[in-house]
Amino acid sequence: MPPPYVIPPEEVEIVPIRAQGAGGQNVNKVSNAVHLRFDIAASSLPSDVRERLARLADQRVSKDGWVIIKAQQYRSLEQNRADALRRLQELVDSVAVLPKARRPTRPTRGSVTRRLDGKARDARVKAGRGKVEDS
Repeated sequence: MPPPYVIPPEEVEIVPIRAQGAGGQNVNKVSNAVHLRFDIAASSLPSDVRERLARLADQRVSKDGWVIIKAQQYRSLEQNRADALRRLQELVDSVAVLPKARRPTRPTRGSVTRRLDGKARDARVKAGRGKVEDS
């Protein structure tokens, strides 16, 4: 099944950067990691999807309305670029579908009775734990 909203490549800004961490001499001279920046407000996504994406409580969404993803898992720039685009698409797909509205339910009469019977039973057990007095 194709994703509901495909992000056009011209709306995504991808900048090659140097990766962090271990890698020997190669990590210091090759820019294989990528920073992906996506402006939510200027995107072609529908307004309701843009709004949900901007309100998302995710560290990848900045207060300025940008999605910033850093991809440095692979040694290849193209693999990291594809990984960043895939993660952006997953993020958009997660807010594209409306969450199902919760319909509040009430407990059944039997479950309320069982709960109260259990509480009464525990109260009787605890009441019998007092000091024993000689008469």
